[in-house]
This record gives sequence, C-alpha cells and structure tokens, in this order.
Amino acid sequence: MQDLKIALIGATGKAGTYILKALLAQNFQVKALVRNPEKIKVNHPALTVTTGDVGDSGAVHHLIKGCDIVISALGLGHPASEKTIFTQSTLNIITAMETMGLKRYIAITGLNVNTPLDHKDEKTRLATQWMYDHFPVSTTNKQAEYNILAESDLDWTLIRLPLIIQTDEQTPIGTSLINCAGDQINAANLAQFIIKQLREEAFIKQAPFIWNN
Repeated sequence: MQDLKIALIGATGKAGTYILKALLAQNFQVKALVRNPEKIKVNHPALTVTTGDVGDSGAVHHLIKGCDIVISALGLGHPASEKTIFTQSTLNIITAMETMGLKRYIAITGLNVNTPLDHKDEKTRLATQWMYDHFPVSTTNKQAEYNILAESDLDWTLIRLPLIIQTDEQTPIGTSLINCAGDQINAANLAQFIIKQLREEAFIKQAPFIWNN
C-alpha cells in the first residue's frame, strides 16, 4: 500500500475513471467524492467512496479529512452541474485544505485557460476563442478558477488539456508552460502524468499543457 492517501474529485468522469484506475493499480489509498455512487464500477480494498457534491463545503471537508493530496478531475458532468462549479469547488477545496493544513492540489482544466507565461500559437488561440464563443460562462469560470489558485498558498498544479481520448494506451507526451502543441491526450497518459506529480515539484504553482507526442 502506498503511504499517500488521495482525495479524488470527478472519479466517474471521462478523465477521472482512468485516474482512479491508475491510482488503485499502484496501490494508493483513494477516497472519492461522487454524486452518483452507482457510477463507480470498481471494487477495491484501497477505495472509499463518499457521496456528495463538490459545491457543498461540508461534503468537501468530509472528503479531504484524513487525506494527504487532493486531485480534481472535475467536469460539468451528467446531469450537468452549474456552469460556475469550477470556482465554487476550488474555493471549497482551498478552504478545507487550509483548515487541515494540506498543501498539494492537482487539477485538470481546458487549454482555453490563459496564464501570464503563455505564447499560444494561432491554433490554440482559435481553440480558446471558440470555447469563449460557445461556452462563455463555464470558460470564463475556468479562467477564474486559475486566478483563484494563482493567488492561493497551495502547492497547486493545474493541468491544461486538449481533447481527452478515453483509452488505456500509453504513449510519450509533450509538456509546455506556454503552448499546447498537440490536439489530443490519452486518458491513460494523463493519469500517469498526474501520478508522477504526486512526488515531484517541477510543476508546483504552474499550469502545464500536456498532449500526446
């Protein structure tokens, strides 16, 4: 059994299911917060499932209690959450982590999020603008999520992603703090990248892009 206990948000989503599977395969203890526990298809002695909504500060506090690191693979979900769920959840997570003295937080987001380091190429800029044109509320909210994290005292990493491909195939990946040079990321590649971040510090307080090379 790994010595770290992970609080996982979004464990039933298109990325979260692969992250959960990878964590359990490496014998991490995982405590997962889910709205619909029947969507968890895994039975494992290292997995604890707790029912609740990440928009509920009490549920988030209960999830994080006893854990060492928090991972969020939160999406809008089905049925869809409020389009402002990203800032709501982040504020609840920061409050709970600060209360319990935890520092390490890893989350995923879209390539549409901008940071001061960015030099996005035309394709990535157009993809960003497309998200603002078609999903203005949730896209603006994801940018606000980054801004909240950037001002926090947490050791956060916000991983910016292109299209997630739901596959167990693992391939080499590219990373950058300034631009996304690929169109896709395999969910299994993302899961392994996150596990690597559990014990590394290279991307603390950073928002790397990752993609299939």
